[in-house]
Amino acid sequence: MKHLFNNSVLGIFATCIIMLVSCENKENIDFELDKIEVVNREISNKAELNSGILSLNAQKGDGLAILKHVEFESGTISIDFKGEDVAGKSFVGLAFNIQNDSTYEAVYFRPFNFESLKKLSREHSIQYIYHPDFPWKTLRTEKEGVFESEFINPPNPDDWFSIELTINPKEVIVTDAPSGEILMKVERLTNHVSNSIALWTGHNSKGSFRNLKIH
Repeated sequence: MKHLFNNSVLGIFATCIIMLVSCENKENIDFELDKIEVVNREISNKAELNSGILSLNAQKGDGLAILKHVEFESGTISIDFKGEDVAGKSFVGLAFNIQNDSTYEAVYFRPFNFESLKKLSREHSIQYIYHPDFPWKTLRTEKEGVFESEFINPPNPDDWFSIELTINPKEVIVTDAPSGEILMKVERLTNHVSNSIALWTGHNSKGSFRNLKIH
């Protein structure tokens, strides 16, 4: 009995160690130029890709950088974003469940609202959408405050910030990675169809991305 107990304990301990090592060794997903499909944008500085940064330029309409080598249905994605403190011209985030260029879900941020003196503007810092059925304007009109949220203890609007997105079949949870604080939790507005994800920027908006990991 003693040997059986010791073997069981050792087996559980070894399994835990393997799981911990696996998590700690989770590597960044590379932004490989030949595996990115850019929609309504251009990669603004291809040399940055060598440093693990992908930047998209600003254009009219929403833009996508679809990561063709990445498959994701549910779980947690961690990523760093960088927008800018320019009112109405900085929308940066991640799209998922991409069915085509105009049908997808996304979570995005408005850095210019992070430190606004107006409480209502701060409460519009984080947004969940499902295009084309539920864009931000429709959601704000029909369900004010449900699919938007404030960024508690926000970063500088011009700096990098780190986010975790936990996506399951029913809901999307946005977490501030450094503090672990949940910033927004919303019910999804559609069922899962696609395992495709993309880096996303909004109308007249540029953005930068780095440190993408899937847990």
